[in-house]
Amino acid sequence: MSDTLEAPERQAAADAAANAAQDKQFVTFCVAGEMFAVPMAPVQEIIRVPDVARLPLAPPALDGLANLRGRVLPIMNLRRLFNTEELAHDDATRALVINLGQPLGFVVDRVASVLSVEPGEIETAQAIQSIVQAEYLTGVINRRGSAGEHQLMLVLDFQRLVDDQFAGMAGGGAVGSGSLAQETRGEAPADAAAADELRLVSFTVCEQEYAIDIADVQEIVQLPSQITAVPNTPRHVLGLISLRQRLLPLVSLRSLFGLARADMDEHHRIVVVSVPGGGQVGLVTDSVKEVLSVPRAQADAMPGALSRDGALQEFESICRLDNGKRLVSIIATERLLGMQAIRDAVSAAGDAASINARKQDADMSTQQQRQNGGDDDMQVVIFRLGAEEFGVPIMSVQEIVRVPEVLTRVPKTPRFVEGVINLRGTVLPVIDQRTRLGMDAIERNDRQRIMVYTLGGLRTGFIVDSVAEVLRIGRGHIEPAPALSDEQGRLITEVAKLDSDKRLVMLIDPSQLLGARERSAMEGLLDADAGPRELPLARAA
Repeated sequence: MSDTLEAPERQAAADAAANAAQDKQFVTFCVAGEMFAVPMAPVQEIIRVPDVARLPLAPPALDGLANLRGRVLPIMNLRRLFNTEELAHDDATRALVINLGQPLGFVVDRVASVLSVEPGEIETAQAIQSIVQAEYLTGVINRRGSAGEHQLMLVLDFQRLVDDQFAGMAGGGAVGSGSLAQETRGEAPADAAAADELRLVSFTVCEQEYAIDIADVQEIVQLPSQITAVPNTPRHVLGLISLRQRLLPLVSLRSLFGLARADMDEHHRIVVVSVPGGGQVGLVTDSVKEVLSVPRAQADAMPGALSRDGALQEFESICRLDNGKRLVSIIATERLLGMQAIRDAVSAAGDAASINARKQDADMSTQQQRQNGGDDDMQVVIFRLGAEEFGVPIMSVQEIVRVPEVLTRVPKTPRFVEGVINLRGTVLPVIDQRTRLGMDAIERNDRQRIMVYTLGGLRTGFIVDSVAEVLRIGRGHIEPAPALSDEQGRLITEVAKLDSDKRLVMLIDPSQLLGARERSAMEGLLDADAGPRELPLARAA
């Protein structure tokens, strides 16, 4: 009959034979003193255990997410899956990368060998006593060793193990990310009062506080240790740095405002803004303080006597906060960027680069725009919880404020509410972001911040360990996050790969920070007749 097969059928038969031969090969490995095996076919590679980023709200058996040559790879801990004692990784520890519809990494104590197994050497696993339940085994390889002893290797059913332990992956992997992408295209939260508010990034220069419109801020990054000096430039031009394959001129606001110079330290930040006509410039500040939402009524126009002074025309208004005890000078970005000093800085950046370098930079920029979708970049606020980094769309963040020394505890509040504060006359419920993500709590410290969101019309603050920076991330550097549990799959929808894929940032969908039940409990808290409005509330700094 085989003589009558057509060419496609002969090829299919050959492929089936090849697969059958491969099915007889097994990778054997050790976990907690027992030997296991897995068919060779789904094993893509065997690697040393990589560094991982912890993924909140995921099942305990997940070590975290790793970056394997630009691909996000979930790493599972088999010892934890088997409920056995954990063991520190050593030189023998490896991760098996197995394709189960998507690549997954499984940490094993050591890999033994690759075996070719005869069908008669595979037996049923029903009577086997093991650290693994029998339903997760497809059989037992029983073969004689060189000394005649029996060697038993348990054939592990990884697919069933994953289906049972990681229910969120049963649907085929990652969830959609439409809601997060929609927020990053510049759509502000639906808030009736938004049009009457100023949204500002505030920063300090020589112990004075200034602010600019958040819409004008492209990024906020740390000041690097090395800055390339440019000869024959004005003294306010500190030099050039490379920021994502582009030369960025740095302008010292201290020098620009005629203030005393200061040594650079880890608190200094660069506020990156776009210059009319193209290009960007970095404004070097002493520190970035917070993101503010301020009623326009609290911003007074610059006094006429001062606005007539040509040296102060870059200031648009003065904002009064904390009952007038705190004054913030709001900079008119267009006027600032139109100053001759700023134009000199941009010119210095152009003169410092050769024609060839500029051409390469332009080509690279064009290529990146094509790859990333041009204007479809995501502008996100990066914050930290422990060693992990998370991001939220910048337009979803209403404010970022310091944590007061005392949070006012309100009786009969939901357990997840840390307390409430008085944010410029408004009662703000505060939740510890660590608690929301199932992480251990830490003691309060001065690096922590409260990130304020409007969730379903309800303003809510979440405490984070620190706020790191504001970044624009090209869509080409973002991919869906693996959905390892229902809650995690809804909350953490995407992962950004930065710094040549060495850095993973988990992107949170802010609309999922509070569930319907939690939101209802918070609304009940604020609407109660004897609610927190009658209490002496702690004020945000």
